[in-house]
Amino acid sequence: MIKKIPIAVLKIGMYIHDLNVDWMDHPFLRKQFVVKTDEDLQKIIASGAHEVYIDTDRGLDYAHAPTIDEVNASIEEEMVRVAAAPAPVIQVSSTEEMSRAKRIHKQAHNLVRTVMQDARMGKAIHMEDVEEVVEAITDSILRNGSALMGLSGIKDKDEYTFLHSVSVCTLMVTFTKSMNFPAELIRQAGIGGLLHDTGKTMVPNEILNKPGRLTEAEFEVMRSHPLEGFKILSKVDSIGDIPLEITLHHHERMDGSGYPHKLPGEHITQLTQMASVVDVYDAITSDRCYHKGMPASEGLKKLWEWSKFHFNPALVQAFMRTVGIYPVGSLVKLESGRLAVVLEQNEGNLLMPRVKAIFSTKANTYIPPVEIDLSKPMGLGGADRITGHESPDKWGIDISRFLIPPG
Repeated sequence: MIKKIPIAVLKIGMYIHDLNVDWMDHPFLRKQFVVKTDEDLQKIIASGAHEVYIDTDRGLDYAHAPTIDEVNASIEEEMVRVAAAPAPVIQVSSTEEMSRAKRIHKQAHNLVRTVMQDARMGKAIHMEDVEEVVEAITDSILRNGSALMGLSGIKDKDEYTFLHSVSVCTLMVTFTKSMNFPAELIRQAGIGGLLHDTGKTMVPNEILNKPGRLTEAEFEVMRSHPLEGFKILSKVDSIGDIPLEITLHHHERMDGSGYPHKLPGEHITQLTQMASVVDVYDAITSDRCYHKGMPASEGLKKLWEWSKFHFNPALVQAFMRTVGIYPVGSLVKLESGRLAVVLEQNEGNLLMPRVKAIFSTKANTYIPPVEIDLSKPMGLGGADRITGHESPDKWGIDISRFLIPPG
C-alpha cells in the first residue's frame, strides 16, 4: 500500500516510493529505495522534501497516514473547487488562431536557439528580436490563449531546452494577463520567461542531456545555470530588472530550500514566484531524455501538493484557473466512452471546455473527429461530460495530430 507521510516520521527501514519533489531537487540515483542509514535520512531532508510516499508492502508502515488514493481524491476535490472561477475572455476561436500561433511558435523556437548559441559563443544578444517575439506571443494570447498553450504542450525531447523557454514565455504572458497585470509588466514577464534558462548554455551537453540521474557533482554544475544566466544577461544594456530577477531566482522556493541563494518566500518577487510555478509545471509535463513527462492534469496536482511548502498557494490556484483543470491539449474520457482532446477553455466554466472527440474506448478504435462544447445542452453541440483524465500513451494517441493544423 502506498501512503503519504510527513518527513518527521520517516525512519530507517521504510521504503521510499516517491520523494515527492521535482527531479532536480534530489540527489538520489533512484526514485524508489529503502532508507538504510541516517545519511539517507539527512539527504532526503536536505532535498527539500516535506512529505514523501512510502510503500508499506516493501518497508515499514506508518499507521496514521492517508493512502495515495485518499490523497488524490482530496486534491482533485480541492482543484475542482478552485476551477469553478470564470475562464479567460476569448476574442477568436482556437481554430482561427492556430495557424498564426504555429508560425509564432516556430519563430520563437528559432530565436531561443539563436540566443543560446550566441550566448555560448560570447556574442551579443539582440533584445529587439526578443521583444518582437514576445510581442507576437502576447498578441496571439490576447486573441486566444488556447492555441499557443496547446502548442506549448507538444515538444520534441531533443529540442526540450529551447521549447521549454518558449513554453515558459507563453505561460508567463498568459498567467500575468489573466491576473490583469499592466501591459509593460506582461512584456517584461514574457522576456524573463523566454530568457530564463540562458545560463544552460554554460552547462556541458553531457550533463544537460544525460539520460540517467546526475551525480552530486553534476547536480552542482546544473544548479549553476541561474547565476550563469544572470551574468550573461547582465551584460545586455537594454534588459530590465524583471528578466534578470526571474533568470537568477526562478529555482528559489517559498520554504528557502531552493537555489542559488536559498531565499525564503518574502524575499522572492511575485513575478519570480509565478515564474517558478510555470517553470516546474512545464518541466514535469514535458518528455525529456532522462524522464517521461506526466499528463498536464497530473502536473497540476503535483503543483497543488507542492504548494504547501515550495510555492505560493494563492499563485498556484491562480495558475490553475489560468490553464484550467483540463488544460488545452490534454486527453479526457467522456461519459459516452469517447476520448477527446481539449481544444479550448469555456468562458464562465473551466470544468466544461470545448473538446474534440477522436476515439471510442468501447470499440477501441478511432472515430471521425467531432467537436463538442461541453457547456451546451444536447442539440447545440454539447450533451456529454468529462469523467476523468487519460494518458495518450495508454491508448497510443498522438495529440498533435488533432491539435495542430497540417503544413
